[in-house]
Amino acid sequence: MRQPQHKLLALLAVLSLTACGGQHDELQAWMDQQRQEVKPNVQPLTEPRKFHPQAYAGMESEEPFSQNKLTGALKNEATQPNSAVSAELNRRKEPLEAFPLDAMSMVGSVNRKGAPYALLKVDELLYQVKVGDYLGQNYGKILAITETDITLREIVQDAAGEWIERPTTLQLQEGGR
Repeated sequence: MRQPQHKLLALLAVLSLTACGGQHDELQAWMDQQRQEVKPNVQPLTEPRKFHPQAYAGMESEEPFSQNKLTGALKNEATQPNSAVSAELNRRKEPLEAFPLDAMSMVGSVNRKGAPYALLKVDELLYQVKVGDYLGQNYGKILAITETDITLREIVQDAAGEWIERPTTLQLQEGGR
């Protein structure tokens, strides 16, 4: 029973391929006719201009974010009367001012001789800080220490370039980081 079905399918496949053969010739004739009639209109490309390299003149000028430029701007600001940053530039930097605040985490607090101390973890080391110490890279002075947070006063520049005081808090990290 299977053989008659196979023969029928084979016969249908041969007939359908022969029927397509005529269409293929018509399609080929139409494509040849279109190639002869249609002429492409392509504009020629312009010649590339000669490249003249220029020497970089910025090497002689000072980098906009260099430490010298920043120090000069800070000293200039410090000479202004009532400048918030003037007193900060004249004092000696403390070790924890080398780290940004987001690299520090408060991991505890203790009382020694009635004064509160906070325990800070920075680069896998523990530090004890007290009220009056400085933290962070924005002249952050510790104003208060509680069991759960450290309150700081930072001096930052606003959008207009003026130095302003900004309150900041470091909170106790549960379980450490």
